[in-house]
Amino acid sequence: MGVRPAIPDDIPAIQRVARQSWEATYRDILGTETVEETVSEWYSDETLSDALDKPGTAFLVAEEDGEIVGFCHGVVEAEQGDIVRLYVDPDHWRDGIGSALYERLRSDLEDFNMHRLEAIVLADNEMGNEFYRHLGFEQTGEGEVTMGGESYRENVYRKELSAA
Repeated sequence: MGVRPAIPDDIPAIQRVARQSWEATYRDILGTETVEETVSEWYSDETLSDALDKPGTAFLVAEEDGEIVGFCHGVVEAEQGDIVRLYVDPDHWRDGIGSALYERLRSDLEDFNMHRLEAIVLADNEMGNEFYRHLGFEQTGEGEVTMGGESYRENVYRKELSAA
């Protein structure tokens, strides 16, 4: 398994992984229609193309045997990095791919002189919350997001990194 920067040709595979992961993670929480609407909006060709080109951004994919099995997207502003997206194909959950993506993302974002990372996870996403706690993130707050006309609680996680 290797991790590399994403390129525009990866967008269809990123969309496939996003859809599979969202369906497996959120179908019971959000419902099928909300998952479909949200994935279509948040992972559109235009949205992903913009994310790949944005300065201060790291967008990575994990490949196994030539197939993209996970991806992550982080941005830096000032001394804080935000993990915007980190998803793995459900067939590869608990294979270490998410951790490998995180480690590479952290390394790449530290090149931007970032000293802390933040991530936001739906409160009902048990696997996502467990993932960030396992990596040493601490819950520092709560937020709210609206999807499909409904509001959902989010947990905000932060991890302080050693100053460069």
